[in-house]
Amino acid sequence: MDAAYNFIFENNVLENLDYLDTIVRRPRIFKERRSYFEEYDDLDFCTRFRLSKETTLDILQLIEDKLEYPSDRNESISPINQILLTLRYYATGSQQITVGDYCGISKSSSHRIIHRVTAAIASLSRNFIKFPNTEEEIRKTQLSFYNIARFPKAVGALDCTHIRIRSPGGENAEYFRNRKGYMSINVQAICDANLQILDLVARWPGSSQDQTIWNASYRNALFERGRYGDAILLADSGYMNRSYIMMPLDNPQTPEEILNNEAQIRSRNPIEHLFGVWKRRFPVLALGMQIHLNKCLPVIVATGVLHNIAVKAKEDIPPDDPELELTVPWEEMFRQGHIREQRNTEGVRDINPERRMLINNYFKSLHISHNLH
Repeated sequence: MDAAYNFIFENNVLENLDYLDTIVRRPRIFKERRSYFEEYDDLDFCTRFRLSKETTLDILQLIEDKLEYPSDRNESISPINQILLTLRYYATGSQQITVGDYCGISKSSSHRIIHRVTAAIASLSRNFIKFPNTEEEIRKTQLSFYNIARFPKAVGALDCTHIRIRSPGGENAEYFRNRKGYMSINVQAICDANLQILDLVARWPGSSQDQTIWNASYRNALFERGRYGDAILLADSGYMNRSYIMMPLDNPQTPEEILNNEAQIRSRNPIEHLFGVWKRRFPVLALGMQIHLNKCLPVIVATGVLHNIAVKAKEDIPPDDPELELTVPWEEMFRQGHIREQRNTEGVRDINPERRMLINNYFKSLHISHNLH
């Protein structure tokens, strides 16, 4: 201990501490924060933040209490600017330092704010991502699907899409590599005829099969228990037939079988349309997320919530941001996100008593009625 004291005093360490402090510490710089609400008109605002000003203010009311700082010390960032920063990240998928520069906020603050706002928005999922439960809600949803192509009893369209992520690292990283060779999260969604997300599962690695995700889902358990009566879901060839899951026939022959397939495919189209609209509104889902895996999942849920809010507000898809740099055209991005799974079951998939009854009774009579008129 005496040797340590002698070293300090003999080498004037104490006298040099102030000098060292001035070298190590960087001055704190408060960046200028622009007021985009006043600076942009409605079109420019929606192009850059992917939502209208009105909808953005509605979201502010829903989560403002979760974003407020206890005081205005140190130039605290207002809740509305926190939301705009987060929307800008969803709109570009840029590195957080780039988004922070756009909004006049440091990289470290941008990181905290984006994930804080994302968690707040994702917490609204119970209120905005809801499956129809009452008889009235189910009937209303079924009628919307019926109006597309006269397919009866459909309460939702089911499918999965891949959201690109960076490698999570570690010994389990390869589980996230999908069959197209990139790292992803395989996200399951059910939507209605108006592109509202009714159910969302965002936690499975990219190598997971669509059927596996469905088998393990809470919604599947409810259908297995008969919770939704004779209501059905429309799906593609990535799923096995169940009494409540209707897929197109592999090889339709008769007029009623062809009519069944045409109606099924047209009625199922909203889920494919949903994925395109969702990713185009929030390009971070298509371009990929360069953030930690456990931060990706809330972003997916939060953008799902915002999508439903935008659909309910009848907002159109905003124009592409001129600053957005696409590596490939949108259509190619959407194809990359969809990995179709074909099953070699030698005709077993066509053995579905409920579907056969639907074809022989409903679609046959529909075909006859159409010919009479």
